[in-house]
Amino acid sequence: MPRILITLGDPAGIGPEVIDLALASDRIPHDCKIEVIGDRSAGIPGKPDARSAAAALAALDDAVRQLKNGSADAVVTGPVSKEGLQALGFPFPGQTEYFADAFGVADYGMLLTGDTLSVGLVTIHEPLAKVPSLLTPDRIIRIGLLTADFLRRRGITHPRIAVAGLNPHAGENGAFGDEETRIIQPAIHQLNQAGSAIFSGPAVPDAIFREAALGHYDAVLAMYHDQGLIPLKLLDFDTAVNVTLGLPKPRTSPDHGTAFSIAGKNIANPSSMIAAIRLACELA
Repeated sequence: MPRILITLGDPAGIGPEVIDLALASDRIPHDCKIEVIGDRSAGIPGKPDARSAAAALAALDDAVRQLKNGSADAVVTGPVSKEGLQALGFPFPGQTEYFADAFGVADYGMLLTGDTLSVGLVTIHEPLAKVPSLLTPDRIIRIGLLTADFLRRRGITHPRIAVAGLNPHAGENGAFGDEETRIIQPAIHQLNQAGSAIFSGPAVPDAIFREAALGHYDAVLAMYHDQGLIPLKLLDFDTAVNVTLGLPKPRTSPDHGTAFSIAGKNIANPSSMIAAIRLACELA
């Protein structure tokens, strides 16, 4: 059976709670071996500090070691405090970039998937002002191919992927910007030539997520973080899973943070953690 690791995340957050609730539920697959790693004693619920952040980082390092040496087949990462990690010298914007660096992977991406939507992100943790300069056909093609591969791994033989425009009304034929014609459309043309999926667009951003939610597309490529995650969290907040695309072994994570303000109050919802564990088992 595949062996799945779960990192506690920051032990001062809700990670330990939602993991315990998830494993106690009747929704965890029985065809995977699951092991939780991390030091629960290193954090007081609701009171993050350097010790709890260090414990979160140590669990991540342990997970990478086990994935690399072949003793683990996938990892589910509990929520961490980016601020806490960076105070320790953690040089990455988030766990996605950490795992890509740990495995030496340059061709990677972030995808969020829930009961209603799946969204691939062309740019991730970047200031909004930088997004137009970061968009290139190659970047869109790379994330498009990774997203198509993920969907095929989940049994969708011919994925239908909508590519969102960057500007309002997808640029309105150049009235609101030319990124659609200059960057996005050429990328869609090359993606369709690759034959890995059916790519459509550039699509009007304020309408395409409704079409995807109605089942007309299997995923949407969003040009920037909030463009994709606002609709996904509106519709799938309790079931959304963060997936790092391009790694040699699966990494998933619940799509919520540490929620220090409710840690230890036994009111955290484990649904996203359950979904993350289920997806890790499926991919492994």
